[in-house]
Amino acid sequence: MIVGPRVYTLQEHEKTVSNIEAMVMIPPRHYCIIRNPVVRDEAGVPQLDAHGNFRLRHGDEEYRFDNYNGGQPFPLYPGEKEQARVTPLQVVAPDQALQLRCVRDFKDGDISRKAGDEWLIRGPLTYWPRVEELIVESVQATIIKPGEALQIKAKKQCVDVYGNSRKSGEQWLIREVGAYLRGVDEEIISTVPGMVLTDGRAIQLRATRTFTDVYGKQRKAGEEWLVTNQLTDAHIPDVYEQVVNNNVQVTVLNSRQFCVVVDPVGKDGKQNFGRREVRKGECNFFLQPGERLEAGIQNVFVLGEEQALLLRAR
Repeated sequence: MIVGPRVYTLQEHEKTVSNIEAMVMIPPRHYCIIRNPVVRDEAGVPQLDAHGNFRLRHGDEEYRFDNYNGGQPFPLYPGEKEQARVTPLQVVAPDQALQLRCVRDFKDGDISRKAGDEWLIRGPLTYWPRVEELIVESVQATIIKPGEALQIKAKKQCVDVYGNSRKSGEQWLIREVGAYLRGVDEEIISTVPGMVLTDGRAIQLRATRTFTDVYGKQRKAGEEWLVTNQLTDAHIPDVYEQVVNNNVQVTVLNSRQFCVVVDPVGKDGKQNFGRREVRKGECNFFLQPGERLEAGIQNVFVLGEEQALLLRAR
């Protein structure tokens, strides 16, 4: 290989293999991929074999950046090929990440990467590619608005953003408002909207498995309960909560009304099967799961001077 600028006269035993080619020039913040790169020593000098030919790493690739050869244009040695054109470096924006996969074992700082490992690099930064890595996809952060949550599923055993160990297939909610960037072992299932509660509306829930809800109370599988605005203004159903009724209306009694509640729920939260409870107005309440009105809302009996009621004790 004859590198210019110079005038060279071919000898009788020589012939040109290729025409005059321009050197490769890499602008700042760009790179190119060279196939079959030449073998160099520690000082960066290309190595020759016993026959005077340049030694190549056949089948391998090499990324060269703007600092290669001191930032000056460089020639391609015999056998080297430009795999891809000069390409700008990829910029990872804020609230964005690149999911990478290791294609060959290497040492990434203090971390030993094994072939098949995947990880995220989070922006803002400039990504400098290397032959040991492969870009799987670009991950965009999901915005969680007030009154919403993000339902996440673990693709394999991992540790979530809260530091909790998650098993493969386990699901949980991310409730913090803002941008959330999922982990490499996480999958976004859906965005769960919150249900607004008022003085006249509550929601009835059922536990699909035993767990501790967001209010710190343990729920047994199959248990049903109400969530009212005394607990929260808006409730986001957990992954183990099933909405039985999203519009439980309040029961209102005025001063001239009463009702009989069958199977009432006591203050301890346990249901008293077979019992009956009289509730007198003025009051308002939500019927707990399992409670029912015996004969609806009834009016009080107004007795005149010559009237009476005949009663029988049970």
